[in-house]
Amino acid sequence: MNNNRNVYTVSQVNGYIKNMFAQDFMMNRIYVKGEVSNCKYHPTGHIYFTLKDETGALQAVMFAGSRKGLAFPMKNGDNVIALGSIAVYERDGKYQLYAREIILDGAGLLYQKFEALKQELEEMGMFAKEYKQPIPKYARRVGIVTASTGAAIRDIQNIAARRNPYVQLILYPALVQGEGAAASIARGIKALDEAGVDVIIAGRGGGSMEDLWAFNEEIVARAIFDCKTPLISAVGHETDVTIADFVADLRAPTPSAAAELAVYDVKELLEQLLLLKLNLNRAVNLKLEAAREQVAGCQSRIYLLRPESRLNDRRQYCGDLQLRLGDCMQRKLTEARHRLQLCAQGLEALSPARKLSQGYSVVTDREGKSVTRIGQVQPRDSLYIHVLDGEIEARVEKVTAKV
Repeated sequence: MNNNRNVYTVSQVNGYIKNMFAQDFMMNRIYVKGEVSNCKYHPTGHIYFTLKDETGALQAVMFAGSRKGLAFPMKNGDNVIALGSIAVYERDGKYQLYAREIILDGAGLLYQKFEALKQELEEMGMFAKEYKQPIPKYARRVGIVTASTGAAIRDIQNIAARRNPYVQLILYPALVQGEGAAASIARGIKALDEAGVDVIIAGRGGGSMEDLWAFNEEIVARAIFDCKTPLISAVGHETDVTIADFVADLRAPTPSAAAELAVYDVKELLEQLLLLKLNLNRAVNLKLEAAREQVAGCQSRIYLLRPESRLNDRRQYCGDLQLRLGDCMQRKLTEARHRLQLCAQGLEALSPARKLSQGYSVVTDREGKSVTRIGQVQPRDSLYIHVLDGEIEARVEKVTAKV
């Protein structure tokens, strides 16, 4: 072997090549587009994968410290764009991509843009509930921001005509797709807000994310947020969600549903009014019946309290007292007659005349005092003997006491 030749170790060669990559500015910040394959999530948090296209493949790794640069769950088959640097792994002598950010390609870019704007506006408070306005229940003028020839305006017109033909619909024919659509929608919202309508419907029919992208633009979101009129977003189908839905005061899944939310069903209102009328008539009739009963009660009390009625009551009362007094007097007289009769019988039993008729007599002295004892007289005193038919004068000859 010629000792004059330079001989290098494997590590020296790998280190040299690594240094060459490090000094290449392009290799330090490069975007690589490809399809993900062999995607593996390591327990340490690192992600190992391969980017490939029709003719080649590139090994790649995203370390755990860079995972914040991945906003979606990456999997095999995803078409992505990876931002990072190309460097050599000295141990194996292989170069690979060290990814710092990974975004989805195509529709994925729109999705990430959507998520980024959504997060920004949410942090600014534009989705906050305290800024949501209630939708008026009985709107008379409904503003509509949509295409003049699309299915959305026809659906809204049909629903509004069926629910309430008296509601006025004011259309601002806006571009809802393509270049200038977002600015057109924003102008329409501002114009209808200044026109003084009661509620605004902003929306369009269904489509791809690209078709609906105008409603994901910041200019539309700010127009909705600054709108003083309550606004209903009605973009696409029920599964479609846009930034406008988050900022609007109310989200409707479809334009038809927005019309139902904005236009009150006049038939339902008439039925409610009829029910209220029936309830009011029932309540009035109950009140009238109660008032009639109260008036009848007052009339009865007035009749009872009138002077003639009170006099009749007093006359009746006096008549009752008179009858009671007559009965009482009659009882008293009967009792008195009975007592008098008893007394008369008692007097008759004690009458001197009755005693005299039975053969008894009454002896009195000169003064007319009854003589009942011998000590009241002396011999030769005059005595008077009273009998039934007269008086006998006698003289005391002798007084003899009982032994």
